[in-house]
Formats: sequence, C-alpha cells, structure tokens
Amino acid sequence: MQIMDFLSKKAILPDIKATKKEDAIKELVDVLVEAGDIEKRHRNKLIEALMARESLGSTAIGQGIAIPHAKSDCVDKLVAAFGLSKKGVDFDSLDGEPAYIFFLLVAPQDSAGPHLKALARISRLLKDKYFRDSLKAASDDKTVIKIISQEDEKKT
Repeated sequence: MQIMDFLSKKAILPDIKATKKEDAIKELVDVLVEAGDIEKRHRNKLIEALMARESLGSTAIGQGIAIPHAKSDCVDKLVAAFGLSKKGVDFDSLDGEPAYIFFLLVAPQDSAGPHLKALARISRLLKDKYFRDSLKAASDDKTVIKIISQEDEKKT
C-alpha cells in the first residue's frame, strides 16, 4: 500500500493556520470536503468522530507528527488529507512538542485492515528524518505530492 493510493491530491494544505488541535482537525476536514472526498453534510459528524478518537489519547506521535484518524460511515473508502503547519500546533504530543506534519485519515466503519496498513505505512515513512525535513520545507501542494510519491517509490 502506498500513501498516494489514499491521499487525495486535492486535499493537501501546505499552510495550516490553526494553533490548536480541534482547529487543525477542522481545517483538514474542510480540505477533504473541498476536494469532494467528504460530503459537506458530514463535516461536523466527522470532526466529532476525530475529536472522540483524540479524547482516547493524542494521535500526535512525537517528532512533530500527528496522524488524526477515525472510522466513519461518511466514507466508503479510505481517504486522507495532508497538512503542514509552519508555526506548529499544540496537539498534546507524546513528547510535548508541537506538531508540524499532519496526515488525517478517515476509514469506513467496517475496515480494520486498510486503516491499520495506512497508519503503519505513514508511521514507517515518517521515521526517516530526511523525509520529515523535506516535507516541512515544502511550500506548495505540488512539492508535497512529489516528495511523498518519491518516498512511496523507494519504500514499497
């Protein structure tokens, strides 16, 4: 499984404005709505599902990375948005540091396999400091897509 299989090319936010967790999640959900991956009427329900998941424990895994995710009946296939914050977002990270790199995943209610594979894939790629630094330095969506695609090709 490659990240570009489920990351919507239209759902890339190179400059998240939010500084708080819930606002960052709203921005990422909004970009999925704009991309046509989530119906607008499901926006609030999806934000609630993501925040409910956060209440179980932060999805900020340290090293400036957060992977907010939820299962929802608003989607029929795994979809993801990507976001970058220049300032950093207070995301209750395990290491206490702000998050800069975001992958927001939404999986169908009954899909454990693809959801877990996607989380594992993203986590594995983000262990690479060069990859993280390249993403953080990206200034537009085309650059982000290029960096992720190249990394996908290297580590299949």
